[in-house]
Amino acid sequence: MTDLRGSSSPVPEPRLAASVILLRDAPAGLEAFVQHRVRTMDFAAGMVVFPGGRVDAADQAGWDYPAELLRSHAEAWAQSSIAEDTAQAETNSGAVLAAAIREVQEEAGLDIRAADLRPWANWITPVDMPKRFDTYFYVAKPAPEAQPRHQTTEAWQSLWMPVSGILEAEAAGQLKLMPPTYYLLKEIEGFDSVDAVWSAEHPVVPVLAPVGSLTAFLKERESRR
Repeated sequence: MTDLRGSSSPVPEPRLAASVILLRDAPAGLEAFVQHRVRTMDFAAGMVVFPGGRVDAADQAGWDYPAELLRSHAEAWAQSSIAEDTAQAETNSGAVLAAAIREVQEEAGLDIRAADLRPWANWITPVDMPKRFDTYFYVAKPAPEAQPRHQTTEAWQSLWMPVSGILEAEAAGQLKLMPPTYYLLKEIEGFDSVDAVWSAEHPVVPVLAPVGSLTAFLKERESRR
């Protein structure tokens, strides 16, 4: 495959990844648990992100999720790459789900149940980026007493923030968001409770942004400030 920028270098294949939008109800509206990544990272440096990471070999086996749950997840991801081979769709869904649960535990110290994760979105890094991911986003409704914490070296801070507050801070130039994070938060901002998010009709339509879209997005956001 040839890079669309005209280079003879091959386009890197996107690696499977999972990301979890932990949500909770608060008096001022929905809050999300986010991480402020350190500026030395080779991907999303200095950005505010949701907990998540790559699907590893360890995620491919060792789990025993209910068959009904795997079927529902495979159906939710039906338009995504992990469901292209229908015979493997449920197994692939289990691997991505395992990665999501593992990453939340590793990065936020929180054990979350598979039943508390709902497939929400699928974004694929544009082909002009040197590091690419095929990322599966879940919304999660942890137990009210759940206390995720900051424990990843990839971020200098992890905390609950109001969804509207994150977007306001981004608009003011006080923090930066990758396009998926921005647009997913804009969607979620329209809901008044975790249960409303959880029960919403929200089909997963994969998003592959066009070449140059990340640069254009960041430039456009900067021009508004």
